Amino acid sequence: MPAFLRWFFDLGPTNPIAVRLVTSASRRARHHYIRIAYLGLLIIVLLWSLLIYASREDLTLQQLAAAGSTSFSIIAFLQIGLICILAPVFMAGAIAQEADPRTWDILLTTPLKATQIVLGNLLGRLFFILALLFSSLPLFAVTQYFGGVPGSTILASYFVAAGAALLVGAIAIALSVSRLVGKRAVFAFYVCVITYLAITFAVDRVFGAGGVTWMTALNPFLALMALMDPTGYPTGPLGTHSGPARWFLEHPVMTWCVLSVALSTLLIVISAVTVRIGGIAGAGGLIGRDGSSGKGALIDPSADKQDAGRAGTNRREGQHERHRGAKEVWRNPISWREAASINATLGRIILRWSFIAIGVIWALIVLWLYHNGTWNSTIFRQVLTATVVGELVVITLVAINMSATSVSREREDGTLDLLLTTPITPGQYLSGKLKGMVAWLLPLLSVPVISVLLAGIYAGFGGFGRADSAEVTGTIIQTFNNVWTPPGTPAPAAPAALPTVQVPVVLPEAGLVLALVAIPFVALCVIIGMQWSLRSKGTLGSVTATVALVGVIAGVVGLCAWQAASDFATLGPIAGALSPVTAAFSVIQPEHAMNATVLREGGINNAGGLGVARISLIVGAIIAALLHIAIVYAIHASMTRSFDFTVRKLAGLK
Repeated sequence: MPAFLRWFFDLGPTNPIAVRLVTSASRRARHHYIRIAYLGLLIIVLLWSLLIYASREDLTLQQLAAAGSTSFSIIAFLQIGLICILAPVFMAGAIAQEADPRTWDILLTTPLKATQIVLGNLLGRLFFILALLFSSLPLFAVTQYFGGVPGSTILASYFVAAGAALLVGAIAIALSVSRLVGKRAVFAFYVCVITYLAITFAVDRVFGAGGVTWMTALNPFLALMALMDPTGYPTGPLGTHSGPARWFLEHPVMTWCVLSVALSTLLIVISAVTVRIGGIAGAGGLIGRDGSSGKGALIDPSADKQDAGRAGTNRREGQHERHRGAKEVWRNPISWREAASINATLGRIILRWSFIAIGVIWALIVLWLYHNGTWNSTIFRQVLTATVVGELVVITLVAINMSATSVSREREDGTLDLLLTTPITPGQYLSGKLKGMVAWLLPLLSVPVISVLLAGIYAGFGGFGRADSAEVTGTIIQTFNNVWTPPGTPAPAAPAALPTVQVPVVLPEAGLVLALVAIPFVALCVIIGMQWSLRSKGTLGSVTATVALVGVIAGVVGLCAWQAASDFATLGPIAGALSPVTAAFSVIQPEHAMNATVLREGGINNAGGLGVARISLIVGAIIAALLHIAIVYAIHASMTRSFDFTVRKLAGLK
């Protein structure tokens, strides 16, 4: 074999690290179930979409093409969302290597080159993500039988998703090689990705003016939107810009693909350069070759004296503590302990209250900018929607991270063994943890609730001198009313007369609806995280599994609730309240979220449609709260019954 081919194969196909990762992980049942669930979910969503949009008897070819294009758009966005959720699950092992420097010590003693180490880890783990991605290609090809979806658009959507997967993998490998983060890097990674997507989307909505912006090429969802909806989200006219603006504004899809590959390549090069010197931290002299810090590697001759001094201090503190008054705990000591231990450090206290203060202040700023006329109602509602949705997602991730490590962390440090020697029953232990974490999360949940509550009060009092209602031109949701058109094709003509309806900028009952839906939903996320934490051997596995499960469930339920709220009159808003995101969208933009109910078929200008939608939404919020509470109770009862067996099964594992 020529030397060049041998060198090339050693970097990729025959790389020993990549081969080991692929062969070992392919036998894992969890990865097998993930692949089955991924394809099964896409198939179910595609069939559901086709049944809704192509179930009419008098179906024309144009309507059939619209059904195929709409179904393709739904599963294309769902696929990118699933890739963003599942990619860190497969890449978590690479991030976790930093937590055990001995893994690197053994790896660095092998004759493998730095590029082989980095590319082996990347390609071996990225293989499963790309396999998931391209396994759905036959499913996407089926939509071409209905017409309306050109093959170039399908391939372009795959390039957008592949670029996102490659970038996620490169960032995970860079985190692993840098040795700057620990086991919580997976959670921090999710938070950063969600925050980045929310900020770029909000900036695009505020400054976009209905077309692509500089943010489009920096966000895979916006790039896919520019590809799927060239008439509703148009790019800049060809030849009207020059330099970087031409790439970002005229070719956002191609720019996203190029930027994702370029940034991934840069991260791989940096990782290859720093992998043998202890990562980025080692390059700065903070971490030695053995993975320990520079200060910790030195032996302090005065350590014995310092230990003796600390021992004397501890004795003096122990004598002082005898005279300190006992703290009052809650009725369930586990609840008090859980809520108090989370605030055990100054950093956590500062982060928690900073989030609350910044969120409330930002809500007031947004409301003031709308009141003084700086923003119109469209920008105000878009910014408020992006803010509330971003806050809900971050709070959900915080809840998952806390709950998914609540039991496994205590198993790893031996605290669980001590608790099991007390008279506390499994039911008290589990309910105590649930109540303690929910109690700690309530102030965080108050931020999005207060944001929409203030806007609802503002609208309820007539805008305090500003008109809080705007005449909205309605687009009745009728099947195939909007037909997807390829780039360059003129958009279909709008109907001659469209109904109009007066809607408040935010529904006055917005705070009540969001609180009814969000609090039980977060409790459900906490109990799911606790269940995986109880069953998992370590914190990393429980966090990744919980994020993937909650992300898939919330995504599917949210997608169905979103579509049902818009398509079905009266009953649609009830289904729309099943997800906090769709509930927030419904109270902020009711004429869009609950279109079929607010704007009646036949173009009737009837304010009663909005009243029916508001009542249905409140009823749906109550039903959603009861449903989530019932599921929480059922999972808690199941965990209580199997607690002893599960704990004994995993006893001694760390």
